[in-house]
Amino acid sequence: MNDSRIYLVAGLGLLALLFLWSSHRSNRRRRLVEALPTSQVQGVFIGLVELKGTAESEAPYTSFLSEQVCVLYSWNVSEHWSRTVTETYTDSEGKTQTRTRTDTGSTTVARGGESAPFYLKDDTGIVRVIPDGAELRPASLFSETCTPTNPLYYGKGPAGAVSDSTQRRTFSETGILLHGPVFLIGKARERTDVVAPEIAAEKETPLYLVTVQTEEQVMRGFGYSMRAWGILGLLVAGGAGWLLREQWMSAFEAAGVYAAVWCLTWVWMVYNALVDTRNRVRQGWSQIDVQFKRRHDLIPPLVACVEALSSHEKEVQTAVAAMRTQLDATPPGVSGPDFHGVAQTVSGVAESYPALRTDPAFLGLQKKLIETEQRIALARAYFNDVATAYNTRLEMFPDSLIGIMTGFRQHRLLEADDFERARVQVDLAL
Repeated sequence: MNDSRIYLVAGLGLLALLFLWSSHRSNRRRRLVEALPTSQVQGVFIGLVELKGTAESEAPYTSFLSEQVCVLYSWNVSEHWSRTVTETYTDSEGKTQTRTRTDTGSTTVARGGESAPFYLKDDTGIVRVIPDGAELRPASLFSETCTPTNPLYYGKGPAGAVSDSTQRRTFSETGILLHGPVFLIGKARERTDVVAPEIAAEKETPLYLVTVQTEEQVMRGFGYSMRAWGILGLLVAGGAGWLLREQWMSAFEAAGVYAAVWCLTWVWMVYNALVDTRNRVRQGWSQIDVQFKRRHDLIPPLVACVEALSSHEKEVQTAVAAMRTQLDATPPGVSGPDFHGVAQTVSGVAESYPALRTDPAFLGLQKKLIETEQRIALARAYFNDVATAYNTRLEMFPDSLIGIMTGFRQHRLLEADDFERARVQVDLAL
């Protein structure tokens, strides 16, 4: 075997490995989307989350080409060209020959766009999304190919022209519309400006995807990609075997070796995916305790504040009522308490506490109680969703076989009466 064939076989082998890696990467991402439950915004915790909602922004953009209101967009103008190339070559008889060919293509002559953090909104609230570093799959907002007779040609494109231009330009634009649907998978972290989570790119995040596609479309796309890369790798491995047919193996043998390696690495990938899902179940369990700790630390001080405010208001109202009663009971011309002397004190209290009412405090406490119990309920629901996905994986073949061989066990779901923490008593004895 000559050196050129050796280099070609080595190149095909590396390409087959690259296709193998791409196939498993797509499969791993598909399994991640399938196993990760969709959270509600109010129940977003620190960690990897999956969300569905609409895109919202306080300062949306108007896109350049379609002039639609978006939270982010990008546009591109490419100009087509065609040129004839004459080249010299040596034929099989050693004679010098010339030939011509026509090359065609397109060159980007203008591009642009705008992007900034926006909010994802669902029925429970909003969460800020920082799109920088995300794998964006926006919607197609505009696509048109035209000639200089169209006002769009120079109206939205540059005045010059590329070399050998065919006088045809393609204008395209993509973006995420304001109030449009968004599906997101990414890492939630604590914001630095307020006490709230945000979704942003992190180094260790296995997937940060922001798309207008549905969850089903995303999973289907990863499935197609997994199969396509796997088949390409199989064909490339077969081609390498065909080149080695005179030395070591045939094309079918090389394809068989590739298939065996694919299966072995698939088992490795499934094991790692089960470990990842099991750890996510444990994280969901810990988040329930975090929410109980939050309730334990938050509610008693709030109750104490409301009690103190109510007691203070009760004392002031009692004193004012007593003074009014005594004033009404004192006959005209008879000496009695000098209420004008305390008028300055009462006025001072009124100025310092212009809204001396506990109604807002009670409403605020009620709101915090409801929000806290909702967060606990969402944490429990998230845990059950993750645990259900994990248990389902362990029941499905061939994941069940790998789970049995490697010691994975199903996790019990959380029921209504079998998991309680000490309740926080709210007794306003006023």
